[in-house]
Amino acid sequence: NDMVFYNALKNKQLVWKDGIIPYVMDAAFLPHEVKIIEKAFASYRKSTCIRFQPRTAEQDYLNIVKGYGCYSQVGRTGGKQEISLGRGCLFHEIIVHELMHSVGFWHEHSRADRDDHIHIRWENILPGMKAQFDKISAALQDTQGEKYDYRSIMHYDSTAFSRNGKNTIETVVEGFTDIIGSSVDLSELDIVKVCFKVI
Repeated sequence: NDMVFYNALKNKQLVWKDGIIPYVMDAAFLPHEVKIIEKAFASYRKSTCIRFQPRTAEQDYLNIVKGYGCYSQVGRTGGKQEISLGRGCLFHEIIVHELMHSVGFWHEHSRADRDDHIHIRWENILPGMKAQFDKISAALQDTQGEKYDYRSIMHYDSTAFSRNGKNTIETVVEGFTDIIGSSVDLSELDIVKVCFKVI
């Protein structure tokens, strides 16, 4: 069987070869923190074709650091690629989210078609944080024909970056505003979008 990788990036040069993602881990992580990170790796191993493996001599790899904040680049950018899991980031759902960026996915609420599914309440967003809610051009992002996923691990919650405690995101479909951003692991659609086998 040929393995075909589903990836939100249209630029396939940014896709990890054969779904193998080499990594090195900062020695600053404590043993129990390493276990939390390894549990996130296991979520991908259990449900997808992605494999996070300790680096040997690969040129392109993740450098997982205990930095400031939680962040990752999107897809394989080349060379040593930093992913930060700092203070407050060492929770399973946050690590899975950041790893999903490194696999090649933007935020679900950044989809070009997001206005059909959510309303952004710009007036409630903290100054300087509005870029977190920008849409990604359809020319760059491939939704693979999958429906919008309110349960995606890549979706912000309804009050993300709120300046006043009010909603910054509300769903078009009633009853889902309190569901977005509450997932603790990959959703069913996240798994489908990461990769699949062509029989």
